[in-house]
Amino acid sequence: MSAAASADAAGTAASPSAGSAASPGDSSAASASTAPTASPGDSPDASAGGAEPAPRLWAVVGATGTGKTAFSLELAEALAARGRPAEIVNADAMQLYRGMDVGTAKLPAAERRGIPHHLWDVLSVREDAAVARYQGEARAVVTAVNARGADAVLVGGSGLYVSSVLFDFRFPPRDAALRAELEAELDEAGPGALYARLRAADPATAERVDPRNGRRVVRALEILALGEEGHGAALPDEPVPWHPHSRVIGLDVPRDQLVPRLDERVEGMWADGLVEEVRRLQGEGLEEGVTARRAIGYAQALEQLQGVVSRDEAVARTQALTRRYARRQVSWFRRYRDVRWIEGGRSGAAHRILDS
Repeated sequence: MSAAASADAAGTAASPSAGSAASPGDSSAASASTAPTASPGDSPDASAGGAEPAPRLWAVVGATGTGKTAFSLELAEALAARGRPAEIVNADAMQLYRGMDVGTAKLPAAERRGIPHHLWDVLSVREDAAVARYQGEARAVVTAVNARGADAVLVGGSGLYVSSVLFDFRFPPRDAALRAELEAELDEAGPGALYARLRAADPATAERVDPRNGRRVVRALEILALGEEGHGAALPDEPVPWHPHSRVIGLDVPRDQLVPRLDERVEGMWADGLVEEVRRLQGEGLEEGVTARRAIGYAQALEQLQGVVSRDEAVARTQALTRRYARRQVSWFRRYRDVRWIEGGRSGAAHRILDS
């Protein structure tokens, strides 16, 4: 999906919350940095007596650059050809943002083939992307889609966002004032000092949080300050599936093929006007936001505009962060049970899955 992810999410030990090489870490659930190992479930489609198959929740997952967007369109069309309409739901945290198009490889509305798409362009760049809020909104969309007799196709590489829909779990509380204090301290002192405090207060949580991931460190400290203990920066070991009829399709591309593809994609982002997009978003408050300005690609383009790095340095940094983020996405989704893994980019794959 995206080619730009939150630098914070990219630095998380095992939680790409983000998606895409563009998915931010989640600002609301920094307690989660271990992927779930439970199956999302795959209950029978039909009820007893041969009734009409119950509407499904599909999830299309995988690392950035594996072809999730194209496959989601193919799957929706394949379902429709069999008499089951389908609508697509975004699970890429950075594609929630209006105007963040080039750096997230967002599919233009004109190329969506008439298929309804939900939860794209719903946030301004000033707003925080919070997975707890996303969870409720995405599940409401899925429920409404199913109520219309259609399947919902959840697509994105933000691991925690996908998991928040597939699995039934709650997120720890939030405190905006406390968060603002910690964010200010992060900006002033950097993640190292905050991580040292976290390690002293909760070693188990610190073990699961990347010390370079300032957003995750801040969230963990916020949770501790609010009296939440024992969360360990992890999802439940055996999360319960939320939807009774869900199926997960994972797209995979060999690493030796994916890396050059990702590097080329980043070069393409600069050629397609990412820096100009970021300059425009500066006028819309990009630097006032917390999540959007730290997205992979966007943060580096900002540094280029500020004269901190050259174009070549910005591109190289984005490529390195994107590659690292893709590794974390693979690690996250490989822990899902009962995923149907297929080779990304192969035509006709959706029909073969529906036939199997």
